[in-house]
Amino acid sequence: MKKLILLVLCVLLTPFSRAAGPTYGQHGMVLFGGSGGLYASHLPMFHAPHDYQVILRIRLADPALDAQLRRRLAARVALWTLAPEPFEIDRLAPAHAQALTAFKADIVQGHFEQGGVTRHAAAAVIVEQVLLFRQLDATHRRSKNARYLQVGQGAERFLVKQIDSRPDIDHIVAIRARPGTSTDALVVPKAGLSQPSSRQLAHALPGSKIRGTVYFYTEDLK
Repeated sequence: MKKLILLVLCVLLTPFSRAAGPTYGQHGMVLFGGSGGLYASHLPMFHAPHDYQVILRIRLADPALDAQLRRRLAARVALWTLAPEPFEIDRLAPAHAQALTAFKADIVQGHFEQGGVTRHAAAAVIVEQVLLFRQLDATHRRSKNARYLQVGQGAERFLVKQIDSRPDIDHIVAIRARPGTSTDALVVPKAGLSQPSSRQLAHALPGSKIRGTVYFYTEDLK
């Protein structure tokens, strides 16, 4: 009888202990990259626990799978996502006392919530560097310009829209940069919730080739 009571208590208390923190949840991410590295961008919203824009440089613990995925992403611009195990996203803050350095995630071809296909289940993901971590401001406001952060150092780079207005767009673009091109953020005019044209982006980064859109979505940022 005592064992049964302990078992019931464990079942009842475990969900509350796991979900106690305010940023706990399944934090889906766009997976992108290529031969130069792998990256993950959290799919943000303007409400807790997903009101954070986070960009990570990652690797897979399995070297063979890591190399295979890099080759696949380098060969073709396409949407892949990560469906991680639940965790506290604020543990990805660089200064967090218990910083999250690894987690398990399903690697999904397509969007994990929109018909994507799981290609690798429960893969071990290593967090190598937090490139961006910031909490979003839910205040309704407009911006005349769209600011894009450059991810990657060599010719193989990605432009990631900084979420700085509401409503806004979640936008990731793959580019091939000319050698010596600046890695600074670039700014282009913003036209509502429309994607900036390839011509606008290329003009802001002379000599670069726009390879294609990795991800574009607006519904979660209204």
